[in-house]
Amino acid sequence: MDTKPTREEAWQILTEHVKSENLLRHALAVEGVMRHMARKRGADEEEWGVIGLVHDVDYEEHPEEHLQHAPAILRAHGWPEPYIRAVLAHGWGLCTDVEPVTDLEKTLYAVDELTGLVAAAALVRPSRSVMDLPVKSVRKKWKDKAFAAGVDRSVIQRGAEMLGVELADLIADTIEGMRSVADRIGLGG
Repeated sequence: MDTKPTREEAWQILTEHVKSENLLRHALAVEGVMRHMARKRGADEEEWGVIGLVHDVDYEEHPEEHLQHAPAILRAHGWPEPYIRAVLAHGWGLCTDVEPVTDLEKTLYAVDELTGLVAAAALVRPSRSVMDLPVKSVRKKWKDKAFAAGVDRSVIQRGAEMLGVELADLIADTIEGMRSVADRIGLGG
């Protein structure tokens, strides 16, 4: 592929391999946050967005072998190696040994799990929305280890440290990014 993958191409690949509405919503949430973070950093919003969108492309078909099949799927569509590396880096220490080194990779690593916690925190609010979700509500849920127990808080914390940002700021940015896609991910209220 001589050109960068487009969002349309990324969505087509994702929906070939992912049918679960929840997993598609997660992908859209991560894409929204990645685009927000790219804009904030003056980075390539399209690149960050499409990588965020396809980051779990092999998860539904191969949950026990997550990220072992993603490179072949993306290479078959001619995706650039830096994009593939970024997808692999989000599983660092969990299912890959590809350590995040770029800002994009570190951001994807940090926000992937965090979108799940933010979504869960929004769903227990009366509004069931991220539109009125304050950072303090997510921080409170963060401390309750039984709440969204599947969210690996150590990954989020490590990601914030790699980015050199405070956890509260990372949560605020994640909420803001998810607000941009709130209706598409079922959290618009």
